[in-house]
Amino acid sequence: MNSKHRVKNLLDFIDVSPSPWHAVNTIQKKLLDREFVRLNEQERWHLNQGGRYYVIRDDSSIILFVMGQKPLVETGFKIIGAHTDSPGLRLKPNPVMAVDNFVRIGVEVYGGPILATFTDRDLSLAGRISYRSEQGISTKLVDFTRPLLRLPNLAIHMNRTVNEDGLKLNKQLELPLIFSLVKDQITPQQQFLTSLAEQAEVDAAAILSWELNVYDTQKGAFWGAEDEFYADSQLDNLASCHAGLTALLDDQVLKADSTLVCAFFDHEEIGSTTSKGADGSFLSDILQRIGMAGDECKGEQYQRALASSFMISADMAHAYQPNFPMAYEPDHKVLVNHGPVIKVNANHRYATNSVSEALFASWCDAVNVRYQKYAHRTDLPCGSTIGPLTSARLGINTVDVGNPMWAMHSLRESAGVEDHAAMIEVMKWFFLH
Repeated sequence: MNSKHRVKNLLDFIDVSPSPWHAVNTIQKKLLDREFVRLNEQERWHLNQGGRYYVIRDDSSIILFVMGQKPLVETGFKIIGAHTDSPGLRLKPNPVMAVDNFVRIGVEVYGGPILATFTDRDLSLAGRISYRSEQGISTKLVDFTRPLLRLPNLAIHMNRTVNEDGLKLNKQLELPLIFSLVKDQITPQQQFLTSLAEQAEVDAAAILSWELNVYDTQKGAFWGAEDEFYADSQLDNLASCHAGLTALLDDQVLKADSTLVCAFFDHEEIGSTTSKGADGSFLSDILQRIGMAGDECKGEQYQRALASSFMISADMAHAYQPNFPMAYEPDHKVLVNHGPVIKVNANHRYATNSVSEALFASWCDAVNVRYQKYAHRTDLPCGSTIGPLTSARLGINTVDVGNPMWAMHSLRESAGVEDHAAMIEVMKWFFLH
């Protein structure tokens, strides 16, 4: 499969995954097609050699794994970690407000999005609701799919310095999204709740709560003189999730000797310190239970297995943008379509060390994939990933990598077509060798 087909699959994956809850649901459908079995954390597990399994925690974090052909204590775990969430806007519990004949929807900022990129876009809502049902409290995915909301920009005639000073939005006063005009026959609150109930196909009176994500309805697209680039929302970090998933579902990889794991966490953009985040117990809980299934948790066996393990923490990387050369460390400019990026930071904002760096570089060489190395400007604060958190919690040697991209945390991000297929090939090699 060529690079463009790989990216087309990625764009299709993102376009049906407008929230972390939808992303996990999309992954689950692909796993069921490959005969993976869902496990319940509340039940006893019976795992078989070569078996394919997955666990979902709170609908938006998922761990999928394939039991190896050889004993775990000999091979350890081979893990790829990524995250399902992206920065953006989330609805407040009581979001509806009527001002000057307009119905507006109040939002909170989730993580660190570039807020200006939400203006003048065809926005919609997706996520999950909780409601009363015959079974008690049930949850359901919701996606309006069509343009529903908008954040119109202020005309330059009223904001004469916007091109010199940049667009600055007050998060409390200027982020509410326009939803409708006030109607005489229905209150604004009823109007919103009715729309939500109709979309979810449940009774409005049964809806108790929601977690709804604002997203851009524009589909992913190729661009450039030869379609060498692509753009979409949520490349950070659904592109890494898709790469890891694609590598694991390869027919040859599914027969690997080692026990293979993909762990895709929610809440990375807000620090990961939650029950389903990378700094929580989810991954360690699942790895221990895998070990128990093979008697690997007896005595020091489980610790030996962890000591033999390795993790790729995959999160997108900052590509050099030639319009802003001063934003980058001059000797570490990574370029789109020049291969995966190994991230290095002396203060361990990335988990990479010299050994894990060398290992990943050798895997790239093995499949004839170019690789790059990234370091942040010393005078700018460096972001982080799930890598240091999971590595510290489990004691597993880890490398932080990612594909280069532009406009990270924008509502519309861009990357290079060749890099996605390259990352998949390296991940496949990691799983197999």
